[in-house]
Amino acid sequence: MTHLHGELSPYLQAHADNPIDWYPWGQDAFDEAKKRDVPVLISIGYHTCHWCHVMARESFSDPDVGRKVNDSMVAIKVDREEHPDVDSHYLTQAGAFIEQLGWPLTIFATPEGDVFHAATYLPPEPRGEIPSFVNTIDAVVAAWQSSREDVDQGALRLRDAIAAADAEAKKRAPKTLTPDDWAQVLDHVAAQEDTEFGGLGAAPKFPIAPVLSMLVSTERQDSVALARRTLETIAESPLRDSVEGGFFRYATKRDWSEPHYERMLYDNAQLLWLYSATGQIDVAAGVVQFLSTVMRLDRGLASAQDSESVIDGERVEGGYYLLDHVARSRLDPPARDEKVLAGWNGLALWGLARAAMVSVPGEPLSLARSIAEEVTSLHLSEDRRLARMSRDGVVSPAAATLEDYGGMAMGLLELALASGEVKWARVAQALVDACVSDTGQWAVPGGGDPTVQSLEAISGDVTEGAMPSGLAMISQASLGLHQLTGQASYRDVVAASVAPYAEAVSLRPLGFGGLASVLWRLDAPLRELVVVTDEPEGELAQTAVMHVPPTTLTSVVTRAQAQQWSEAGFELFDGRFDSETPVAYLCQDRVCGMPLTDPVALRHALTN
Repeated sequence: MTHLHGELSPYLQAHADNPIDWYPWGQDAFDEAKKRDVPVLISIGYHTCHWCHVMARESFSDPDVGRKVNDSMVAIKVDREEHPDVDSHYLTQAGAFIEQLGWPLTIFATPEGDVFHAATYLPPEPRGEIPSFVNTIDAVVAAWQSSREDVDQGALRLRDAIAAADAEAKKRAPKTLTPDDWAQVLDHVAAQEDTEFGGLGAAPKFPIAPVLSMLVSTERQDSVALARRTLETIAESPLRDSVEGGFFRYATKRDWSEPHYERMLYDNAQLLWLYSATGQIDVAAGVVQFLSTVMRLDRGLASAQDSESVIDGERVEGGYYLLDHVARSRLDPPARDEKVLAGWNGLALWGLARAAMVSVPGEPLSLARSIAEEVTSLHLSEDRRLARMSRDGVVSPAAATLEDYGGMAMGLLELALASGEVKWARVAQALVDACVSDTGQWAVPGGGDPTVQSLEAISGDVTEGAMPSGLAMISQASLGLHQLTGQASYRDVVAASVAPYAEAVSLRPLGFGGLASVLWRLDAPLRELVVVTDEPEGELAQTAVMHVPPTTLTSVVTRAQAQQWSEAGFELFDGRFDSETPVAYLCQDRVCGMPLTDPVALRHALTN
């Protein structure tokens, strides 16, 4: 029996009957460790993590292992998707012990939360230089009992060293990226292209969607071409499920073969935006189908789908996905992680709204509206505080992060532009406004997770791999509000918050694709297109959505909608609702050209 009964996370629920007496994340576990004067085992993973399942079956379900752990330490089980700030905090410290970070992440800490040893997956028996889980427990206990002072001092030195490095990084003068710097950034990304098999880098092969979005955002012919080649390769590879339309997380081989078969909402949301933005409508339609069927819940979208399924009584990784539609229909599909995460659903809104803008089949706009209604009604309080996670209509107490505020704001703003419905822009604006601190930079309302804060956490890691950081997403939403309202403050807070990361972007662009997009947008001309027409299927409106670049803020609205936007304080729509004939307004850096009523003239303006 553990303390996990009643937890909402499917990952924690799966461990609720383990012989290990797991605590959920929180202060109670650390208080218990202080009371008993024992170390803390923190096991971090997520529901669709294959090796998390393996370690659970091999070690966490063993009664002898459970007794050993319970007798010698306090154990905490963390769903990294429910508590990303906890995961980030401990990943930073684990990097002192592990070269290849990953999950399950196995942390040993003092009752004060300071790390003195870390590992990832630990097998039931030693394998080469990798010790077993039991041997590791024995070694940790021996060190705790015989070398306590060394353990404590080592943990403190690690914490202090990371904190000092963090403080030093904050002192660095922000770097301004010059045109030469940007050329080097894009050249560096281009040099990572695998010219034989496509994509960026070697095995394992990830889509690295934030970097592809950055390439598209530049509108440079060579960069966009690289993104398009990569997307075409991915669409034709085993990474795409040709039956249900979604994409798997990554491929283990350089040629994109042998996928790791878990399917994540954040990957598919970003890829939907990319395929829609680059005009690959059939592929985008497949992702809409996947979201609307496989990932759809009563409220919002599921976080992920497992890689494992049961076939002929055996658990098989990927076996279900190797079957055709008829064979799949005879089996139970792999389990979904049915927790709803605000930030990830926001990314899905972002992708669905872009799909709707370019007329991707599958009714993406209707799906986006429904998800927006469901998630905001449950996750958003009257004082505009956001809840990170829910499941089956019950909200988790887990603290929201900048990822949640940023993802939802970015997605709702895109939905407002695609639908013409200003109410979504007003909610996005409230979310962004709530995250502006007294110092004029981004901060999570309420300060984030209280237990992390009590452990003297360092600044969160903003390195971006599979998805953009919360910092990047809230900044993208804020730049959109700057364009819509004309208020310089929305741009100023972005510039102040992301400038310290410019040097890191210039040195490691593959790890900062989301922030690179923001920095590029700060340097590039900001363009807007508003088409006011009561004929949304008319030639002028269709010309706009067919030819407008994805980086141009675009909205097709009726005259009544344009007036509603203007009355809500969105200056871009001021005076745009008087004409009784369809008219387009194309603007750059707050300067608008003459109104255009001729579709040919609009197309010329958009493509030249």
